[in-house]
Amino acid sequence: QVQLVESGGGPVQAGGALRLSCAASGYSFNKYCMGWFRQAPGKEREGIATIDSFDRTKYADSVKDRFTISKDVNKTTLYLQMNSLEPEDTAMYFCARSRAIYVCTSGLEAFGYDGWGQGTQVTVSS
Repeated sequence: QVQLVESGGGPVQAGGALRLSCAASGYSFNKYCMGWFRQAPGKEREGIATIDSFDRTKYADSVKDRFTISKDVNKTTLYLQMNSLEPEDTAMYFCARSRAIYVCTSGLEAFGYDGWGQGTQVTVSS
């Protein structure tokens, strides 16, 4: 049974930083592509970063050069380092496991992910 638990969200001022964590269990962690998504009120869920079994990463333009996705295979934990945060980054952040093994065949599209955490809220004030 796939279980994903996010943590690390909270309030932060613009220009600040946060690191989100996603503790994974119930499956072979490094066999699957993993992603971070976010959803702001009234908006669709947005894929922002993915990492595959070979540590290849992909980012949405909105977060490129500010956010970094990484993972610790020994700890079966996914991370999202968020720097230079902006009020527009305010959202609920979710980690997700891809349906695909090894590579992120669906990229940043949410339909390609079948395991989701409960989310952690990030609120950036100006």
